[in-house]
Amino acid sequence: MNETLFSQIQKLFERTYAQVGINLEDCLIDRTRCAQLSVLAGKSARELSELARTFLRCAGEQLYVGIYYSRWLIEQLEQHDPRAGLGDRNIRSLIMFVEELNHALHAALQFKRGIREIASEDFARNLELQAQVDTYLVLLLFVAFFRKPQRISRADRRWLHFHLFVRQCPDAFRDANLRGRYLETSQLAATYTHYLDTLNGQRRLDEIRRFHSLDYSGKRERILALMESTSK
Repeated sequence: MNETLFSQIQKLFERTYAQVGINLEDCLIDRTRCAQLSVLAGKSARELSELARTFLRCAGEQLYVGIYYSRWLIEQLEQHDPRAGLGDRNIRSLIMFVEELNHALHAALQFKRGIREIASEDFARNLELQAQVDTYLVLLLFVAFFRKPQRISRADRRWLHFHLFVRQCPDAFRDANLRGRYLETSQLAATYTHYLDTLNGQRRLDEIRRFHSLDYSGKRERILALMESTSK
């Protein structure tokens, strides 16, 4: 039986970090349920993308997860499957696809570690920063696969950074909290991925596993320390 793109990426993240213990594809929801949860999520949720969203709710010792992908997004990935080639036609769709899966996975991993403050701003920023870093690394794997036997070029990395970080428009958010969240996390992620590009495979794996274990303030301090050390 052929694996789906979703299951392949979930397994990649689980090999990198830890087993989440559930099949996240079981958490996929339809448009109607997405609309219902968006209303419950509050006013600021109206500004989030309608193409893909992740919903989290904590009830006692249970975490409820809902992952939504619009029909348009799924059709784009079906018509231009990134496993057959990554380019301008499908990179934005793949980024949204990976980031929402990543949000769900890391929220579940943190919940398993006893973290329950899922409504806090630090929790949201932690998920967003982690997702941008992980998505960059996933995109690198796609590019590397199609570049064989050539190495990934600087132009490839600039292309990925453009679509992941430069194309973001945090200033477009009316909500000041969302604006600050996406502005800060995108800047931190862009800086950190530049650092990861300087490491070889094993050192990069060790680094991202340590990075993943940190809370948001720890991640931020780690990146700022790297910025300071490279500026000397």
